[in-house]
Amino acid sequence: AVCAEQPATPSSSSGPTVPLNHRYGPCSPAPSTVEPTMAELLRADQLRAKYVRRKFSGTDGLQPLDLTVPADLGLALGTLQYVITVGIGSPVVTQTMMIDTSGDVSWVHCRSPTGSTLFDPSKSTTYAPFSCSAAECTQLGNKGNGCSNSTCQYVIEYTNQPNNTGTYGSDTLMLSSSDTVENFQFGCRQDEAEVEDSMDGLMGLGGDVQSLVSQTEATYGKAYSYCLPPTNATSGFLTLGGPNDTSGFLSTPMIRWEQVPTFHGVLLQDIVVNGTQLNIPPSAFAAGSLVSSGAYITRLPPAAYTALKTAFKASMTQYKTMPARSILDTCFDFTGLELDSITVPDVALVFDGGAVVNLDRSGVVIGNCLAFAASTNPSGIPSVIGNVQQRTLEVLLNVGQSVVGFRPGAC
Repeated sequence: AVCAEQPATPSSSSGPTVPLNHRYGPCSPAPSTVEPTMAELLRADQLRAKYVRRKFSGTDGLQPLDLTVPADLGLALGTLQYVITVGIGSPVVTQTMMIDTSGDVSWVHCRSPTGSTLFDPSKSTTYAPFSCSAAECTQLGNKGNGCSNSTCQYVIEYTNQPNNTGTYGSDTLMLSSSDTVENFQFGCRQDEAEVEDSMDGLMGLGGDVQSLVSQTEATYGKAYSYCLPPTNATSGFLTLGGPNDTSGFLSTPMIRWEQVPTFHGVLLQDIVVNGTQLNIPPSAFAAGSLVSSGAYITRLPPAAYTALKTAFKASMTQYKTMPARSILDTCFDFTGLELDSITVPDVALVFDGGAVVNLDRSGVVIGNCLAFAASTNPSGIPSVIGNVQQRTLEVLLNVGQSVVGFRPGAC
């Protein structure tokens, strides 16, 4: 080909005129002898689009990008946890994963109890296990589980079930058709423990370095939010990146525990039932309350729970009481009654700074019982705000500003 440089017209009368050449043309300073493939061109275009979005949205020190994916109640999968659907590997394997704000290490099943493979790392061209000497392996800390065949192993310890163990590695994570995370770190679960649900794994959203939020911090920033729907008839969402407008949020300072960097917490100050503040002693909540999308029922310190159930029962005298159902010990007889005809007291949580967050009805009762329980862990963090009480609220965890926000009626 003949190189015929075309001069560019400057934007003003001053300044030099420079030639414009195609990067793959004959006048390129370093002409390529190999035409790029369509996949390479599309990938370059995707990266360019992200670069432009980042510049115009101000990720370089101003306002990060954000990404929203649907979050759903996992009843169809045999669980009351909340899930998102993502893709992992090349070729992409669809995975439905529980979202857990109080967990860091994400993981997927790589071998089920029956021996069938769900995600097979050997079939992904982009999967790579970490070596035992890799920095990613070292940073696992107490979640590390030594070496096997020169590859890094992880462990997640549970109280009432077998530990979750396997190989720690990385692969491409597809969050949406246009948003991917290269070299996403996660565990490939290899143990053969029986599971009671059909979820493919867990997506950790905690505060330590292994979580999805920490791994994507350079793109989406140090804030994220989510909304958990009350039923599987509607969808909620998970958004990586903080909202531009927080005027609709009720905010309270965030609590972090140095010994457990995973956790995000808040300071409860009181509870309101039917407009009456219970005046629970501040000492009951002094240790702080963990905000967890992975915990089901809210657990309160015993003194706070006793005050709540006493006030709640006083507002439910028209209904006969019923025996406890597992950990739920404040239950009533609603036999023959339509759901809409049952009168349930309003319940609100009062947080440090004066935020009063009214709970949705679906966050007050489950079936025929009060959806709270007394904590059985008096040491450590005795109070946990579970996902039932978070239903319909957009919960904002802004680590960069140390703020937790609640926006009512978001889903």
